[in-house]
Amino acid sequence: MPESLERIGVFFAKRWEQTEITTAETNMNEYSTQYTTYTIERKFDAPPSQVFAAWANPAIKARWFAGPRGKWKEKIREFNFRVGGRERLIGTLTGGVVSSFDARYLDIVADRRIVYSYDMHLDERKISISQASVEFIPAGAGTRMTFTEQAVFLDGYNDADGRKKGTRALLDQLKAALAAKPAA
Repeated sequence: MPESLERIGVFFAKRWEQTEITTAETNMNEYSTQYTTYTIERKFDAPPSQVFAAWANPAIKARWFAGPRGKWKEKIREFNFRVGGRERLIGTLTGGVVSSFDARYLDIVADRRIVYSYDMHLDERKISISQASVEFIPAGAGTRMTFTEQAVFLDGYNDADGRKKGTRALLDQLKAALAAKPAA
């Protein structure tokens, strides 16, 4: 096992903090599964079509769906937003650990719903497999967006709290991206 894996911080928990990444409490030789399901609701001052576009348009999504600024460098970004399409985002964290998000879109209903599954890797180690759904519900002139994820953490890597924190941070960045420039 590469030494860098022994020094991996809790990626989604630490990625948004200003502190250095610390050692994760994992047993690299353990074969196990740990499950979590969580839901995050957000309200946006934009109609569902604009919020949906921020997920569907590669230029807009690249503005908010990324690793922590100043602590992560993008290496690969692929985006094929269609049922059966793939999205990949690979980058290197300060310290050299490579993070990899690899998703497949399972269901898309324009302006209403996105369902996808994804794997997360740190270096060559698969740490989790998830299924996520994003719902866009009209709420007056805005949108109530509901994000639900069902995750299984693998082989001693269990960081449900960090995943939730990382998702909240991404949704904060989504809100900022929507406020900065309306989606087309």
